[in-house]
Amino acid sequence: MIHFPVKIKYLHIWPPLFLAPMTGLTHSSLRMLLLSFGGVGLLSTEMLSARRLASENEAISPYLVKTAAERPLSYQLLVTDSSDVPPAMEALHRFGADAVDINLGCPAPNVNRAGGGSCLMDRPGKAREIVSTARKRTDLPLTAKIRLGRSLDREPLHDFCRMLEAEGVDLLTVHARLQGESFSRRPRWDWIAEIKQRLSIPVIANGAIFSVADARDCLRISGADGLMIGRAAPERPWIFAAIARELYGMKCPPPEINLPHIYLNMIQGLTAHFRPERRLGRLKEFTHYFARNYTFGHYLASAVQASASINEARARAVEFFHNNEPAAGISLPATPPAAYRFTAPPD
Repeated sequence: MIHFPVKIKYLHIWPPLFLAPMTGLTHSSLRMLLLSFGGVGLLSTEMLSARRLASENEAISPYLVKTAAERPLSYQLLVTDSSDVPPAMEALHRFGADAVDINLGCPAPNVNRAGGGSCLMDRPGKAREIVSTARKRTDLPLTAKIRLGRSLDREPLHDFCRMLEAEGVDLLTVHARLQGESFSRRPRWDWIAEIKQRLSIPVIANGAIFSVADARDCLRISGADGLMIGRAAPERPWIFAAIARELYGMKCPPPEINLPHIYLNMIQGLTAHFRPERRLGRLKEFTHYFARNYTFGHYLASAVQASASINEARARAVEFFHNNEPAAGISLPATPPAAYRFTAPPD
């Protein structure tokens, strides 16, 4: 299989590996952790409310804080009404966004009740108005992320995708599950192939990519131009580097998987860039996924979840790491990493 950079306007994304926007997870600390391994073509913020964006302070908002290294960076917008788009676009221009993504795929009930996310696929006229307004208000690369719809119905799905392209979307990401389907349901990557055949813009596949083998199978079945990785990013932050090396020929050494070091680097990132009250919740969210690298990881997740401060969470995590081996296939150095000697700042 021959691979090429994904071109969206003036951006050339290589490798064509995209970070999925995830609430409470795709913040600056996770993005920097991923960059330490390499292989990410396009980073993403978590989902941002278009209505509230103009009033956010980029310097302190946990949703917007970033470092200079986090480029290119796409900002994902949750839009419920087209009137919220113009001020949101002005804010994104001010923040120096590299791309803008319109959320048309989030199935969360509270998001859908508010009139955003995947419910907009049931209201193509409203979705058209939002996308059209966004296109008129920015020259930035404009992308959209969808699911397959409420039910398996090819014609309205294909019509919706063609409408997005006609209204100026430069790239489409398809999460290959229905709106109400859980992550336990295998995605329908073959449905992405049908969408790909009908569009001239790049199509990115999303859903259940946790390994190089998954990535290879998804590309083979979907014919997609690239991959978007979500839950595997906090669980296995080295996954982008592994896929980039194995499938896209990037000349980078195999990543050293040192789980305690990775976890403590996350804590360091949170303490360096987030206000004290914003740290612990994000660590708990990260731990929920990262703990899956251990056979008894549920004990780590429970211990951190019950912690009252990030220092307490760190102490409990260090104790867990000293007493537990990672799951099969993940190696640990015999000597505890220097990160164990990290001096925790005050909460």
